[in-house]
Amino acid sequence: MEEKKYKILIVDDDKFLLNMYSVKFGKNGFDVVTAENGEDAIARIKEGLSPDVVLLDIIMPGLDGVGVLERVRKEKLAPNAAFIMLTNQGGEEDIYNVKRFNIDGYIIKATTMPSEVIDEVLRLTKAHHKS
Repeated sequence: MEEKKYKILIVDDDKFLLNMYSVKFGKNGFDVVTAENGEDAIARIKEGLSPDVVLLDIIMPGLDGVGVLERVRKEKLAPNAAFIMLTNQGGEEDIYNVKRFNIDGYIIKATTMPSEVIDEVLRLTKAHHKS
């Protein structure tokens, strides 16, 4: 039986990371869509994008990752998606600030190898879609 191909929306204002993770997730069987900021991510979802997983940075100009979470939860956007933070913000307050939005995972960029990010996102996505 062929494994499900998950659709991932990667939201990060760092173009290098966005491109690198696009390639890496694509090579690992994901259907990849990217957004360089929170407004673009919300617009893509409102236009009909239905991701299985959203990989979201916190610090971005304009609508940041916390703002994206507030909007998707308030407006019930992408209700079936797993939401995973991929950020350098590792303080207790930062983590608490997003976990209150019922996220599926929290990954610190600086301490996690890209291959580990892929593995963790896949594990969390599978777990989210089993429940």
